Amino acid sequence: MKKVGLGIAVVLALVLLGGFVVNQLGDVATAARAGDCARISGALENPTYQALDCGSEQANVKIAKVLDWNEKACPSGGMDYSTYTGDATLCLMPNFVEGACYGQDSESGIAKVDCSTKDSVKVAKVFSGKTDRTVCGASRAAVFPEPAVTFCLERGDQKQ
Repeated sequence: MKKVGLGIAVVLALVLLGGFVVNQLGDVATAARAGDCARISGALENPTYQALDCGSEQANVKIAKVLDWNEKACPSGGMDYSTYTGDATLCLMPNFVEGACYGQDSESGIAKVDCSTKDSVKVAKVFSGKTDRTVCGASRAAVFPEPAVTFCLERGDQKQ
């Protein structure tokens, strides 16, 4: 069994931490739709939200669900969603691409990197429509219930 280690923990923590950044963006949530992608960047005090095509190299998050003002929380599952509040709450998930590697980025929190980058995380497999950790075998599973997707994650900076 492969040890996935610190790299994956750092990447996942950065995605989750990002949820506390955008509560100052206000009107962003009113235009956002589930399935849209964006780049979240900037410091905690001055975050920026840039709507992007999901195929963009810069798109680091995908909107999983948009909650109305009276809904209390994003769906829960194998991992908590990041939440952005304004007029609505955006439930976010990483915009991971199968075969790509990700690492810590001082500007956006998480970004695509070369797989040889120290502590990088490789998305070994993406299972859309599934929330089953067992499909990842020895890899670390990141599971999101809505929309249903399972990401199988491995160390990117080690020879396989």
